[in-house]
Amino acid sequence: MNQHRSVRTTLAPALLTVTALVALSACGTSEADRDSGSGATGTVTVRIPDPGNSGVLAVGKKDGSLDKALAKAGATVEWTGSAGPFAPAAQAMNADQLDFATGSITSGITSLAQRPGFKFFTAVDPDAAGEGILVRDGSGIGSVADLVGKKVAVNQGGTGEYLLLKALDKAGIPADKVQRVYLRPDQTAAVFNAGKVDAWAVWATYAVAEIGSGKAHFVADGAAVGSDNYSLNAVRTGFAEKHPDVVKALYQYLHTSSVKEKKNPAAYLNVFTDVGPTAVTGKAEEVQTGFIAQGGTVDPIGPEDITRFEAVAAFYAEQKVTRTQVDVAAHLLDIEKLT
Repeated sequence: MNQHRSVRTTLAPALLTVTALVALSACGTSEADRDSGSGATGTVTVRIPDPGNSGVLAVGKKDGSLDKALAKAGATVEWTGSAGPFAPAAQAMNADQLDFATGSITSGITSLAQRPGFKFFTAVDPDAAGEGILVRDGSGIGSVADLVGKKVAVNQGGTGEYLLLKALDKAGIPADKVQRVYLRPDQTAAVFNAGKVDAWAVWATYAVAEIGSGKAHFVADGAAVGSDNYSLNAVRTGFAEKHPDVVKALYQYLHTSSVKEKKNPAAYLNVFTDVGPTAVTGKAEEVQTGFIAQGGTVDPIGPEDITRFEAVAAFYAEQKVTRTQVDVAAHLLDIEKLT
């Protein structure tokens, strides 16, 4: 994990302006009710994808702590759909069907190229340990150079494609020397395990189960490929403009909870059930807790982060993932100055 966040990040600037923001937003509540769905009289509804069985939002849903935190800003949560890839979530925000979503800077850049109706307001440092190029044990692939002539599964325009291209670029291998197989990440495990692709560029959400099975490993992780793949939280632009106090309350909850999660990862796994397909058990649980312990926390977006976002955007344009370089900075909110 990069250490600059823990040094510079503080909640104090955010807390200083909460009173002013609450007063400001009070004028627009009735308009907000029409804008963000129905709720209790005078209450703003914020639509968030259902978090599933793990993470800070899952805990917030189970114990009511998220609603309690948002209630101080006059808001309540409506769980809508389920968490998944960022691209469809971005489309839902653009269509005024969702107010909040989580995604990577890589998938974020491709979504920003599509007339976005959202802005990013937090960042988590790149996951140096939990993402990378996954290969099956005994595959004979011992380095990135061994991927030449091979098939690698990636999600188009997102984290997977970015990780593969970064790995090849760092190794000095032309991108066309490796065949990219575009697959949805939730459909890739069966293809990977059947040997229909030779490797899988992937992140922790899907890597944990494969590594935990004892049959796969990273030939290069995020640190090895020099990944700048931040995890970001996005908010619908119209919602942020009308309810900055709610966005700040959500940020404060996510930040505080992510610090707790990093210190005690196990408490944020198997939140609703420890059995079934959504449960993380055995070796996979050990892998997941290790990744979380090494990972970052939810923090404001700072100047050094923006520089790295812009480097990803430039890399995507260079690699022709996007037609032009996306102006990421134009779609960011400074949570500490939000008014």
